[in-house]
Amino acid sequence: MSRTDDVVDSIKRMILDGVLRPGDRLPVEKDLAESLGVSRGALREGVSALSILGIVSTRQGDGTYITKLDATQLLAPMGFAVDLHGQGDPRHVYTVRRLLEAEAARLAATRITDEALCQARDLLGESARIVGQAPHDHERLIEIDIAFHRIIAAHTDNPVMIGLIEAFARRTVRGRLWRSLHEEGADRRTHDEHVAIWAALAARDSERARIRMANHLIGVEESLHRLPDDGDAPSDPVAD
Repeated sequence: MSRTDDVVDSIKRMILDGVLRPGDRLPVEKDLAESLGVSRGALREGVSALSILGIVSTRQGDGTYITKLDATQLLAPMGFAVDLHGQGDPRHVYTVRRLLEAEAARLAATRITDEALCQARDLLGESARIVGQAPHDHERLIEIDIAFHRIIAAHTDNPVMIGLIEAFARRTVRGRLWRSLHEEGADRRTHDEHVAIWAALAARDSERARIRMANHLIGVEESLHRLPDDGDAPSDPVAD
């Protein structure tokens, strides 16, 4: 292992052991380098790596701090692995997304708040208006789609699942937009399936919510064989 790796592992261990907590400021560079037995150069490289991983954040003129250690942020680098493996066969990405989000719907059914259900219902009201118009505002429909699924994920009370769902869902925006633009009736079907998911959540029916979500995402997967190569497809307009 390099000295940079030693820095990364040592600071991670300090966090796991409770020596450093979210929001804590790292010791000054000289003291921290001495305590870890590394040079200042190796320390800076290690801190830079930790920053990329979302573990620390440097504030200009104020020092380096441990982040909130939010699971979504920490899992974000996994997006590259999703992109890499999705290039060969995107069905792998969509299958994992379906498994995660179906379970998320099951968990959310007994945890989602009335306020969140109202927020989701308002999104569905807006999508109903859009699909009733011509032409459809496809990009806004995708934004609503993303927001609807995020509300469900947020009410699993499982930050790791939320982070994983975000990592996978963000990589499917291109396919979802292509489907909206080119598959006749896709926007209406998506809306109707979202309404069915919402109804299961509102009824606090965990199993029905899981099945409705799985069926919805299977429909998306079935569109994959019609998805063109990257050069022919639209760019992701709302990937964040």
